[in-house]
Amino acid sequence: MNTHEGTTVLDPTAEQRPATRERTARPASLSGLTVGLLDISKPRGDVFLDRVEEQLTTLGATVARYAKPTFTKPAPADLRHEIAIQCDAVIEALAD
Repeated sequence: MNTHEGTTVLDPTAEQRPATRERTARPASLSGLTVGLLDISKPRGDVFLDRVEEQLTTLGATVARYAKPTFTKPAPADLRHEIAIQCDAVIEALAD
């Protein structure tokens, strides 16, 4: 569990002692940035991300789309690496 400025983020991995992670500073604007959209391959996640992409492009962001092979496992290391080197920010779709 991470707490920052009154916000609590729960770690869904059910670890007894979850890792503490520093939050990355938010950019002042998304204009000119590349935002990765990660579809975890659950039903209708792509529909949600289509709408998010529309909004991001109106804000001046470039959007890169990615998809996990299956929602039952974490994203493969090579996919996580690709997203990390190509994107300034990422949004993950968790929808049913």
